Amino acid sequence: MKINNFEDLKIWQLARELVKDIYTLLASNKDFGFNSQIQRAAVSIMNNIAEGFDRSKFSKDNKQLLSFLNISYGSCGEVKSMFYTAEDLNYMDAEEAKLMRNRCTDISFKIEVFMKKLRNYDTNMKSPTAEGSSTAKLTNTK
Repeated sequence: MKINNFEDLKIWQLARELVKDIYTLLASNKDFGFNSQIQRAAVSIMNNIAEGFDRSKFSKDNKQLLSFLNISYGSCGEVKSMFYTAEDLNYMDAEEAKLMRNRCTDISFKIEVFMKKLRNYDTNMKSPTAEGSSTAKLTNTK
């Protein structure tokens, strides 16, 4: 499947769902500092995927996209860590917190796989016989 827009990326779709669920799960939580931090970190996952994709759309390689994906990856770790805090402070029960951490782990894994594919693609594009734009042949990571 050819990827034309960041919305086509499964990792962006999963990050978007995570953001929505975080806002919903913590809507009644009165710790506004905590809510703000986890929400900003979750939005960072989604937005850095989008920004990196769009910035690299017409580039010769995937350097910018990889840089933004790296930021998304780190933000995903931050969100996962905050779900331990949410559990410890009884903002959610242990099972719910574990489920959310597992979702973060899944997104992180998919970002990592996508980054490896992009690095391999860039390496292969440097060969003398390679042709084409780096984003034109991206495939969706499911």
